[in-house]
Amino acid sequence: MMKPVFLQLQCTPGKTYQVAEELFRREIASELYSTSGEFDLLIKIYIKEEDDIGKFINDNVLNIPDIVRSLTTLTFTAF
Repeated sequence: MMKPVFLQLQCTPGKTYQVAEELFRREIASELYSTSGEFDLLIKIYIKEEDDIGKFINDNVLNIPDIVRSLTTLTFTAF
């Protein structure tokens, strides 16, 4: 079983496209959007139920250069 997790990423100014390209290269994003406001990117990722969410994000997302800040939103129930 997979659980959806949403990540918002704030990038170094001028580096959003490079961050997005690296996320696509790593093939971990189910959906990826550029956004207005405080954060630059919104990513939907599916993570295996048994995987540690924090470790997965640290190992697969937050080690990408030019990510300045992140916000993780966990989901519980689809309506």
